[in-house]
Amino acid sequence: MFDTMTLTKIVGALCGALLVFLLGKLGAEAIYFGPEGAHGEHEAAYSVEVAATGGEAEPADLGPPFADLYAAADVTKGEKLYGQCKACHKLDGTNGTGPHMNGVVGREIGKEVGFAYSASVAEHGGTWTPELLNQWLIKPKDLIAGTKMAYAGMKKPEDRANLIAYLATVK
Repeated sequence: MFDTMTLTKIVGALCGALLVFLLGKLGAEAIYFGPEGAHGEHEAAYSVEVAATGGEAEPADLGPPFADLYAAADVTKGEKLYGQCKACHKLDGTNGTGPHMNGVVGREIGKEVGFAYSASVAEHGGTWTPELLNQWLIKPKDLIAGTKMAYAGMKKPEDRANLIAYLATVK
């Protein structure tokens, strides 16, 4: 019942099906992307016209302003959130992988003695205000490109406000 000819037919059928799928993919890419294929520098082989909506797009709801969140911040929640930071930042006045966080709110950016900042942070200038720390915590590399800080960022604005309020109490 299961002989060499049967096995040859099964393998042939599988190879034939695979060939049909590959040729179908190639044909679809040629129709959609044009002669350069999906990986070349090109524009689509066709475009779809979209009717104008007749006005400016509404800005996305960004939630309450940071100043309001900061004014209502919960220091206790911020202390718990600091757990994400303590692997690199200390609160005892000594530097670790990152600079210590004692007095960070109101401190000059990139000027803490004894810590080797990246050139981009050291040259940035300014002071760590709550608003600037908020921008920093969203994603550090977006605020100061070239920073050594590898933190991906804190998404929730309420969490950032709580953490900054806690850091403001640490002297």
